[in-house]
Amino acid sequence: MASSDTQAHDGGDVKGPATCVVEAVVACAVMLLGAMVIYGSRELGAGWTSDGPGSGYFPFYIGLIMTISGAGIFYQALFSKKGRNTTVFVDGEQIKRVLSVLVPAGFYVFAVEFIGLYIASFLYIALFMVILGKFSWVKSVIAAFCVNALFFMMFEVWFKVPLYKGRFDMLSFLGY
Repeated sequence: MASSDTQAHDGGDVKGPATCVVEAVVACAVMLLGAMVIYGSRELGAGWTSDGPGSGYFPFYIGLIMTISGAGIFYQALFSKKGRNTTVFVDGEQIKRVLSVLVPAGFYVFAVEFIGLYIASFLYIALFMVILGKFSWVKSVIAAFCVNALFFMMFEVWFKVPLYKGRFDMLSFLGY
């Protein structure tokens, strides 16, 4: 059997973090988040008042469940009787594919703050189609425009629910 950071895969060694290590790290993150929820709920008042449960009563127990679950996952990942799962969690090629979607999505979320939902979505759809989907620029721009025009009409015109247009409000010339 391969070591904890390599695994034979299709005739070659693949390097990457072992699944049990990733599970333990995620479990620690869940425990930390649960502890933060517990702390915050105690600040709100996690006890029972004369009117019923305090503001932090239910969040306290949710945080407690998260912390206990995280501890259980941590224990299972590192000290299970069945043995630790030492197979590679993700290899270099797989992480590149995930990041090819995650990084542009991060830029999209950042761009929404400044140029608004419609323009950021137009750019995201068009660039995603061209770069990852290998569609032509013409098809990508048409699809991105049609999707955003449909959402604009649906939200701004028909439902009268304005969506965020960004700090620079580049669509102000439309009157919405």
